[in-house]
Amino acid sequence: MSEPWHVQSRAARTGPGVHGLVARHVSATPAACAVRDTVGRELTYAQLWERSGAVAARLESSGIGRGARVAVRMERTPELVVALLGVLRAGAAYVPLDPYAPRERQDSVVRDCRAEALLVTDPGRAGDGPPVLAMPGPDADPAPGATTAPARAVAPEDIAFIGYTSGSTGRPKGVMLSHLAIERFVTGAAYCEVGPGDRVAQVANPSFDPVTFEVWNTLAAGATVVMMPAVAETPLDQWIASLAAHRITVVFLTTALVDMVHRAAPGAFATLRVLLFGGETADPEMVRGLCTVRPPERVLHVYGPTEATTFASFFPCTAENLAGLDRIPIGFPLQDTTLRVVGPDLDAVPDGESGELCIGGPRIATAYLGQPGLTAERFVVMPDGERVYRSGDLVRRRGDGALEFLGRKDRQVKLRGFRIELEEVERAVVATGLVTAAVVEKTGEGMAAALVGFVVPKSATDTRADVLPRLLSRALADTLPGYMVPRRWHVADSLPVTRNGKVDRPALLARHSDNARANTGS
Repeated sequence: MSEPWHVQSRAARTGPGVHGLVARHVSATPAACAVRDTVGRELTYAQLWERSGAVAARLESSGIGRGARVAVRMERTPELVVALLGVLRAGAAYVPLDPYAPRERQDSVVRDCRAEALLVTDPGRAGDGPPVLAMPGPDADPAPGATTAPARAVAPEDIAFIGYTSGSTGRPKGVMLSHLAIERFVTGAAYCEVGPGDRVAQVANPSFDPVTFEVWNTLAAGATVVMMPAVAETPLDQWIASLAAHRITVVFLTTALVDMVHRAAPGAFATLRVLLFGGETADPEMVRGLCTVRPPERVLHVYGPTEATTFASFFPCTAENLAGLDRIPIGFPLQDTTLRVVGPDLDAVPDGESGELCIGGPRIATAYLGQPGLTAERFVVMPDGERVYRSGDLVRRRGDGALEFLGRKDRQVKLRGFRIELEEVERAVVATGLVTAAVVEKTGEGMAAALVGFVVPKSATDTRADVLPRLLSRALADTLPGYMVPRRWHVADSLPVTRNGKVDRPALLARHSDNARANTGS
């Protein structure tokens, strides 16, 4: 039977808080580089502590302290790390916003989390939300005494980070992670040991939960965070060259980006010590090539939802253990993690059989902010007393204990690493007022993956193939992040249904496959 399997670490049940882990290196190696970017700006651990202390002091002077929530809208710069650390030192929780998302989407997150302040680089329009606090520029002098400001005492269960993910009801979900959850994630991480000599790339979107790995895992180890542009923000050959130029040793990328880089330049990751990838299904042939043509020292396929603090499992990829595989496993549990494969009644299923993956351990999220019903549905207590997160992912356990991902119980999809509830996109499409019905599906894999929308127009005048897709795409660009806007559209008088009266989704996908000239909104 597939008994719960976990790895127990020796990490303490209590700790100094995430910011306290950084403080240790401020004392031990104050002159070591903590954060740098690709244009030569850098902050030592002492300077990072000094500047983050100034942020904490400013927040506290505004009445913001333990238990408060502070939204952060910033791009990938050293100041982003200063802001996040400053929020934690004030005793508050940070809520990172996607700086590239429509302002309406950002504002909805700020309202939902009831942020008491918004930290930004450029204030822009203030709006009617919480106070907007502009971050000091890189050359600004920090407040006197900030260097010696103590780390604010927090309880292990205090919330440190609230990350928003797509929601099937049309309302994004705020996943609440405690200091304890993050501490346990970044300490004793034997699967990917990071040390003072490492340079870890920070390339994820600031609102994307791998930032937890890129920033806190790095700073807790006394290593250097290197703020790099995203792969899509610079010519690919320049981005690849920057890995060696900035002596990057550890990087996490989504599976689609690893595939794109490897196919464009086999051996591009040769200078790395560790390459981690995940977020969607991987092509076994691509991964085998990655591990045979000038591979990094170590290649890890990682898996985990935000609700399990970034990563829950890993699979070491080598030419030897990939031989003959037609599916890349999501692997074995991280420290302090329990992985259970269960049936509908939450009983364990036999090894080799499909079941839902439930994840347990101290790194599981506290709750969904303001959504007690959904929290009770997805976070349950097992008969043995362990609290677990019902992931909705279907998996099976191999004979060696590694897990294989088989699919989803629901209509959640991953697109270039971003988690998308298709129902949320469909609700947004109908909310434009341009259509009476909408179905959205994902097609393709890797960088070729895309969302496709099937719609029934509200007005006969909107059926022109060159009009409605453009109107829909423009309307959605004001409310959804770019990765959630369908790239192709099919307009029809009606949607096909099954004998039971439900939308026939396979028929819609077949219609898309048969129509290579699908409309593209612009």
